[in-house]
Amino acid sequence: MIQNSSKLIVIDNSGARVVFCIKVLSGYKKRYGFVGDMVMVSIRDIRVKKTDFSKIKRGDVLYALIVRTKSSSKNYNSDSYNFLENSVVLLNKQKKCIGTRIFGIIPKFFRFSKFLKIIMISSGVLI
Repeated sequence: MIQNSSKLIVIDNSGARVVFCIKVLSGYKKRYGFVGDMVMVSIRDIRVKKTDFSKIKRGDVLYALIVRTKSSSKNYNSDSYNFLENSVVLLNKQKKCIGTRIFGIIPKFFRFSKFLKIIMISSGVLI
């Protein structure tokens, strides 16, 4: 469960390392976000090597897609899974990926959503 002021790890190569959740989107008075939900985040920490030519800066406000949560999540076909960390993938204003690679595995149900590109650029898919 992701809520306001949750610390999240970025798993793409956009240049950010740690972000904080500002708002959980996609719902009226929605309090918690799960895998597949969009959140609005603020960049708190960036990778040291990428500071000069990074697409993002510290303090930027961007959209992000939740791809992993610590608490177990149930899918529409009752598959249950949980991960060791809360992590997101950064998106721009047009809801496109900023990074070109995603490190780690991604749940399979993104294949049936509008974020199919995330499956294509990830390194693995959780069955």
